Amino acid sequence: MTLTIGVDVGGTKVAGGVVDDTGTVLVQTRRDTPADDVGKTRDVITELVTELAAGHDIQAVGIGAAGWIDASRSTVLFAPNLAWRDEPLRAYVSAAVGLPVIVENDGNVAAWAEFRYGAARNADDSMVMFTIGTGVGGGIVLGGDLVRGANGIAAELGHMLTVPDGHQCGCGRLGCIEQYASGSALVRFARAAARQEPQRATALLELADGEAEAITGPMVTAAAKSGDPVSAEAFAQVGRWLGTSMADMAQMLDPQVLVVGGGVIDAGELLMGPTRRSYAESLAQRSRLPVAEIRPAELGNAAGVIGAADLARRI
Repeated sequence: MTLTIGVDVGGTKVAGGVVDDTGTVLVQTRRDTPADDVGKTRDVITELVTELAAGHDIQAVGIGAAGWIDASRSTVLFAPNLAWRDEPLRAYVSAAVGLPVIVENDGNVAAWAEFRYGAARNADDSMVMFTIGTGVGGGIVLGGDLVRGANGIAAELGHMLTVPDGHQCGCGRLGCIEQYASGSALVRFARAAARQEPQRATALLELADGEAEAITGPMVTAAAKSGDPVSAEAFAQVGRWLGTSMADMAQMLDPQVLVVGGGVIDAGELLMGPTRRSYAESLAQRSRLPVAEIRPAELGNAAGVIGAADLARRI
């Protein structure tokens, strides 16, 4: 049995674990992320790895980072929620801990974890994963390998054009799917409807103390589960846009499985039901042909650690 360490670096926390070759996390720990300090963030990662490696025969370390990673899987080119700019993270951590290291995009490591050990584990060749959180991320596996692109920054699924001249996206474009199928979009839909039809959003507005602008994603989920129609309709809108984008992936790549992950899937069928219906409607013309099944992710918050550790095993 080989042991590797997976580290998941986000804007608020750094999580790590010792993972065996069945995808089981044996030991885990976490730290807060000093997101505005490059040196302190590096030090937190190396301290966490050193702690996890004590008493274990560790072969390598994988780091999943919320940012754009170069083709050699060594440098963080840019991280929107961290201070990293052209940060040679692999070299620094490897020198500090004395182990081989790879660095990979967080969406890619989560997708790889679901492909190997989660919702797509019975797919031997291909899958596409959409991660639905504050934004929309994802990862693509084709031919049993991650699709990383010529520069290492492929599979930015959240920035596919969905609505020409639509809402302004943080990437600078207009109408990206991230503006219509993310947690942020869910909140925007719910707030707009609560302002326009407050009488239909009673449960939701009660959670927000009567203020539409105070509505949050967890409030929308809670209200929708209690039967609030405005909240349920907000999920339906997100699912409609997500389903059409997943249909585009089915048309382009014909994967074996499509996976939906990220925090928004805590809503369960409130999201998955509309997504599947929209997907089926968008592919109605392919009714006589096989298409990928849509499945919810299974590994939750552990996906980043498990995926990074498994990729490190393949150095």
